[in-house]
Amino acid sequence: MEINNNDGRAKVLAYYLPQFYPCDFNDKWYCKGFTEWTNVGKARSLFRGHYQPKVPSDLGYYDLRVPEVADKQAELARAAGVFGFAYWHYWWAGKMLLNMPAERMLKTQSPDFPFMFAWANESWYKKLWDKDASKDTLIMEQTYPGEEDNLAHFNYCLPFFKDPRYLTFDGRPMFLVYHPLDYPQVKEFMAQWNGLLKKNGVADSFYWMAISSNDDAEFEKLRNLGFDCVNFQIRSERIGDFTPDTRLSIKHIIRAYQYRRNSLLHRPDIIKYENVMKHIWVERYDSREDVAPVIIPNMDHTPRSGSNGFVYMNATPSNFEKLARRVLENVKKKRNKIVMMKSWNEWAEGNYMEPDMKYGHGFIDALGKVVEETKE
Repeated sequence: MEINNNDGRAKVLAYYLPQFYPCDFNDKWYCKGFTEWTNVGKARSLFRGHYQPKVPSDLGYYDLRVPEVADKQAELARAAGVFGFAYWHYWWAGKMLLNMPAERMLKTQSPDFPFMFAWANESWYKKLWDKDASKDTLIMEQTYPGEEDNLAHFNYCLPFFKDPRYLTFDGRPMFLVYHPLDYPQVKEFMAQWNGLLKKNGVADSFYWMAISSNDDAEFEKLRNLGFDCVNFQIRSERIGDFTPDTRLSIKHIIRAYQYRRNSLLHRPDIIKYENVMKHIWVERYDSREDVAPVIIPNMDHTPRSGSNGFVYMNATPSNFEKLARRVLENVKKKRNKIVMMKSWNEWAEGNYMEPDMKYGHGFIDALGKVVEETKE
């Protein structure tokens, strides 16, 4: 499915989490039947005005083993103006997890909805969410054995790349790598995959995407390695200290004080969504053709990390509409109209578009309205 189709619309791609059905790995390391819903269901309000727990409405506490769920998700995504899903894809030297939803979608050809892969290139830890990360337990290590493993990885993905629903940019299959700089031979990996793609008659090369922080040095490294497009994502600690040109100011001192106070009171870090709205578009980066800006509907990490987490306060559908409008209005000026949305269904991070009991279809309606109104 060609994304750069000159129809004048922003192409919103939503990160999609397949962690919503039981598997033996999670049974072993967490508890029998563990899924993302386990943390979502036990979340509690930690301060006055804290919206927790978050309860899904239309789809309920769904199980992705039920194919009708995927069909309904695609229907809702279309209503939101989402162009396709970026499925998180897990590969550790031939070991895979949570691959059933994508494999079923390929086999059954349902739902008929554009998609791409985002390789979650990192080790997994069973985290205690303590400041001392050494207490965390490594449960799945990311390693890079070399060309033979790269070939096996490519061969697994090849049927997906050949699927007519798989997203392309100017005819090149899109593939995103998380933490690409953690892979010492990532340039060689990309060159090998480009060769394999051409050998199999799919395209001459991939459209390579990477996730990065807003950092000049990191951005240049990624571009020099051959990545075609970079998606900058706002990290909680960068709100209020986000743009590269900021200097020490009273605001930053206040922000540091608030962070320290919350830590002493055992409260999560509270971040005003209005600050996210201010910093969501960084002109020096997001206006570039080799950058895909991000939009974020909401965020609340406390179901996973408790008081050591962070919360976006005032993340309402109306505020999200303003945030999305700012980004999409600017994207109108670009040829590359990719916008990455974090995320479709990261419920345990309070980062989702799917309907809940408080806002219903509010976020979906807000984005759908903006996508329609900002088309060229």
